[in-house]
Amino acid sequence: MKDELIGYDAIALGELILQGEIRPAELLETVIQRIERVNPKLNAVIHKMYDQAREVAERRPAGGLFGGVPFLLKDLIAEYRGVPFHEGSQAVKGYISKIDTELVKRLKAAGLAIVGKTNTPEFGLVPTTEPSLYGATVNPWNPSLTPGGSSGGSAAAVAAGIVPMAHGNDAGGSIRIPASCCGLFGLKPTRGRNPLGPLFGDMGAGIVCEHAVTRTVRDSAALLDLTSGPDIGDPYQAPPKERPFLEEVGRKVGRLKIGFLSSIPEGWSIETQLHPDCESAVKDAARLCESLGHVVEEIAPEELSYTNLFKTFGNLFGCLTGHMIAYWEKELGRELRQDHLEPVTWASYQAGLKRTGADYLVVVEELQRFSRKLARWYDEGGYDMILSPTISIPPTKLGAFHLVPDDPMRWARMSNAFVGLTYIYNITGQPAMSVPLFLNEATVPIGVQFGGRFGDEATLFRLAAQLEQARPWADRKPPIHCSNPET
Repeated sequence: MKDELIGYDAIALGELILQGEIRPAELLETVIQRIERVNPKLNAVIHKMYDQAREVAERRPAGGLFGGVPFLLKDLIAEYRGVPFHEGSQAVKGYISKIDTELVKRLKAAGLAIVGKTNTPEFGLVPTTEPSLYGATVNPWNPSLTPGGSSGGSAAAVAAGIVPMAHGNDAGGSIRIPASCCGLFGLKPTRGRNPLGPLFGDMGAGIVCEHAVTRTVRDSAALLDLTSGPDIGDPYQAPPKERPFLEEVGRKVGRLKIGFLSSIPEGWSIETQLHPDCESAVKDAARLCESLGHVVEEIAPEELSYTNLFKTFGNLFGCLTGHMIAYWEKELGRELRQDHLEPVTWASYQAGLKRTGADYLVVVEELQRFSRKLARWYDEGGYDMILSPTISIPPTKLGAFHLVPDDPMRWARMSNAFVGLTYIYNITGQPAMSVPLFLNEATVPIGVQFGGRFGDEATLFRLAAQLEQARPWADRKPPIHCSNPET
């Protein structure tokens, strides 16, 4: 099972195809072998699309950066016509997608060979990947731990070397959290950068974004170049980029002003203290940025405090859950009852039903006020970005997010510990990235998050490339990996 291509990123694989050094069909069969060998230990790929991918590979889609490169699609929001689409829910099992969503059309147009779909929690509602429909995806660094969520299946597959990048989406941290847990690069783009259509234009007041988890910064930038841009009828769009994002990778960074948080501002989270490992990770990243010539200042958390921010976001999320249930009831033509849904989903749904239309609009208005406060803070202080841990605790044990009768709010507290620093940028629409700079003493990745100015993915990509060069991470391999003969 020796695979000489392990470690190549997507751009490098595309170059091999363009140069005629490997055929797309040959590369695809190598990836299929990886899935068959490694996925039984991961449970990351839950639907195989080998026939569809072989059709793409046999057409020899040369041209472009990613022509013929294998790719995995998360089984949430993005639909591929003619294949199962379940969003991690038993209630939706058996549904077959009727269309290609716009993002999938763009992935296909880029020549990517979509070889399978990855696991996700039910409707992407919790930051772990343990749906009752397909079972838990494990973290390749430690199979007793969560890979994060909701893009945990994609992150586990990339971290284990199955593919160099995979699709993800993000409504509160669902790209950045699994990137942190699995030691990957994960960028949430600016609101409106990638399309959600044609079925959706504005999910949850604009908190939902599409993109990917990758091993390298350049793959993330190049993929965003190929997928971004407004779709017909989009309610809004991100500011236009100055140049291709790929050209930002390696471009001179300049001297940035970075504020960093070593505790959580009041109102952002139930807890304001970080786990010591996460505090160490952010201080280590601050020192690294300072050594690279940037101005780095610790932020007094009271500067960014905002009363009941997490509770307000939770109210929005309850409404979003209700929207998802209503969507599927209409699509399936039947009511979804309690026995159709997981306990956490049902609890979130019931909470959302208590909110009126007026309540929803009040929540949206309150979150927009916070967005303006944060934008003014950036401008008045001259900051380019905020540095924080991605999540406030290291990856936790699988099962920790389950609803249990004797502690019915445990799942909510655990979710808060994972999203307490990520959901901020879903509210504001700013781009944010998790960068894998740190491993704790247990050799578990601890990501750090950089939140940039609205519309400014360019500066994030420049800084990420500088950090990647200063402290390379792409060659790190977890115990469960395609290169490990024991896997």
